[in-house]
Amino acid sequence: MMMARECQQRARDAGLDFVFKSSFDKANRSSVKSFRGLGMKDGLAILAAIKKELGVPVLTDVHDIAQIEATAEVVDVLQIPAFLCRQTDLIVAAAKSGRAVNIKKGQFLAPEDARNIVEKARSAGSDRVMLTERGVSFGYNNLVVDMRSFPIMSEFGVPVVFDVTHSLQLPGGLGHATGGLSQYIEPLARAGVACGVDAVFMEVHDAPERAPSDGPNMLPLERMGPLLASLRDIHSLVSKPRN
Repeated sequence: MMMARECQQRARDAGLDFVFKSSFDKANRSSVKSFRGLGMKDGLAILAAIKKELGVPVLTDVHDIAQIEATAEVVDVLQIPAFLCRQTDLIVAAAKSGRAVNIKKGQFLAPEDARNIVEKARSAGSDRVMLTERGVSFGYNNLVVDMRSFPIMSEFGVPVVFDVTHSLQLPGGLGHATGGLSQYIEPLARAGVACGVDAVFMEVHDAPERAPSDGPNMLPLERMGPLLASLRDIHSLVSKPRN
């Protein structure tokens, strides 16, 4: 609740819309010993409380068709994780839920291939679909972002989101867990917004060194405000009509 409130305030200060995201189950972990979350029942209860108290839209992942009905009763946006972005039945079920759907493009897909993902969701009657770029595998334990993916995916007629912090993961880079390069969040975020993305997805934590997952690639809370102000100004500049 504290993090949702603090992030919401920084977004307001920058004049930006804000959606709160948290996972009730971090199913894709490096190790069986890694922290996964509180589970669906308790996690959805927390998201419902945040939505009610702060009046913000909330988003969370679903990993299985069986999770969709209960999750859709609480959240505003269902998210399909990157490793599941080709699971046709999962995408179709999420699209039929009546909620908006955010689909993360897999680290193994070319941006052109994401058109098929959008078509699967639209085939189920959904017109509220977003695509999220979260980097592409570059050898072992590394990701890179192809900035061409943003204009390419925008041609599919859906909003394009840039997941900056997950793009800076070093998957499995710590052996037992994922590493990260959080020092590059600001330049990468600025570059993505300059390329015309519609939204930016960032993991933010008041103490990343104590985060139970993904700490090495998280944005420290104190850096959020200045970054959002910068991204707002860049977006305003690139959105101006050209003569």
